[in-house]
Amino acid sequence: MDRVMKLASERAVVIFTLSSCCMCHTVARLFCDLGVNALVHELDQDPRGKEMERALLKMLGKGPSVPVVFIGGKLVGGTNRVMSMHLSGELVPMLRNAGALWL
Repeated sequence: MDRVMKLASERAVVIFTLSSCCMCHTVARLFCDLGVNALVHELDQDPRGKEMERALLKMLGKGPSVPVVFIGGKLVGGTNRVMSMHLSGELVPMLRNAGALWL
C-alpha cells in the first residue's frame, strides 16, 4: 500500500490501470480529453503490480481493482465514481483544485 500511495502523490492525477482493460482506457481517455496530463500506471507492466492491485482492491472495498483514480493524492475511486462526478459537474472543479487544470 505504501508504493500505491507514493505513486498516487507523484502527480495531480494518477490512474492505476491494466493494459488490457477497456474501461481503464476509457477513464484515461476522459482525463486526456479534459486536458489533464495524468500519470497512468499500468499494473501489469510493474513487477509488483499484483501486490499493488490487491492493495487497491482493499482500498476500494469492492468492485473491480482497476481503473483506480487518485486526484491530489486522494483516492477518488473507479470508473463509476469518476463518470458520476464528471456527469454531475464535480470532476472539473476537483481537477482545478488539485492543479491538474488551469482553465
